[in-house]
Amino acid sequence: MADTAAKVVATPRPTAQPAKAASTPRPVSASLAPDTANVQNVAAYLAGMPPTASTPLGSLATQPIWQAFAKDQDKSWAKYRITHTDRMSRWAAAELDSVRQTSPTIFYPFSGPDFLNVFTIFPTASTYVMFGLEPVGSVPAPSTLQDPALLPAVKASLWSVLNFSFFRTNDMAVDLKSVHLDGAVPLIMLFAARTGNHLQSVRPVQLDAQGQLHEVAAADTVRTPGQSASAIKTIPGAELKLQAADGTKKTIYYFSADLSDWKLTTKSAPIRYMRSLGPLTTYVKSATYLMHKSYFSKVRNLILERSNYLLQDDSGIAMKYFPKNDWRFTYYGTYKRPINLFAKQYQPELTAAYHDSLHHARLLPFGTGYNWRQTDSNLLLAHRRTPLSK
Repeated sequence: MADTAAKVVATPRPTAQPAKAASTPRPVSASLAPDTANVQNVAAYLAGMPPTASTPLGSLATQPIWQAFAKDQDKSWAKYRITHTDRMSRWAAAELDSVRQTSPTIFYPFSGPDFLNVFTIFPTASTYVMFGLEPVGSVPAPSTLQDPALLPAVKASLWSVLNFSFFRTNDMAVDLKSVHLDGAVPLIMLFAARTGNHLQSVRPVQLDAQGQLHEVAAADTVRTPGQSASAIKTIPGAELKLQAADGTKKTIYYFSADLSDWKLTTKSAPIRYMRSLGPLTTYVKSATYLMHKSYFSKVRNLILERSNYLLQDDSGIAMKYFPKNDWRFTYYGTYKRPINLFAKQYQPELTAAYHDSLHHARLLPFGTGYNWRQTDSNLLLAHRRTPLSK
């Protein structure tokens, strides 16, 4: 999750140097569609993949700085595929096959721009709904793409996710703001390209106070005199349309929103919107244990009430909140104490579950979450005993 500044690890890092069963979200009208013919080219360029040669970005990609960046990124992504993506794909195909068959919509709260992991585990979904604190952002402008500080900043911002499988929010914000990348959208575009998807369009959207999804017109963002930003009830977002390698169409919705109870009391649009989508499959990873806390009860209750499946590491919903008669649990990997930063979120109930001699935890062949080493990682699949139908 990239939803709070608490995502940290102690390892040093490089510094960027300047140089089918459920309903799905309703599509946004195309009447205000911007010119996004170039979005795949931009995504490829950011990802270190060759853009179309006959375009300005194709010409920019012939420069030594981009060539070196692309070579470095190919090396990093090849390593990540071996240690993570390939293993995750095989594991999910074997363990989550029935889940994926009935999961057209994936809800990923506290995600930040992490399309990489949710797509790797749920590649057959048609819609991904992601929420984070990071600003929405937009397709980078040509001046940004030409900035010599861009490529080192992208490399630095990806360092933790490619080494530990999660973002460190403060570092990412500093890296990307230094070159005027204005939010999550550029990194979601990058991940879409690196996961074999072809980006077709990017458009700004928003949720109104009732949780209805709308395209964004200029008038939608105008405040009346004296009205503060906090008084506006809309939630900003972006819609990204993709075509997967197998030809299937996919949509990503990313919304910038605080999911704490206090914010959801004054801005209930996220809860209203998610309730309109039908039964969910929810994915939670590296969520800084927010839903362990009393003041994240609204989003926690939404997930427990509206999900047929929940796949999470131990930073998601604490076991004490699950109505045990309503859920079946499958445990994967190893549960150890949380890292020191989150030591107070230790769950004795999980330790007992992982040491149950009659129901052994299953193998987890990759690292994930804050305890990012394979030998230390865990995932829990919670399966509702009586599925929701609508």
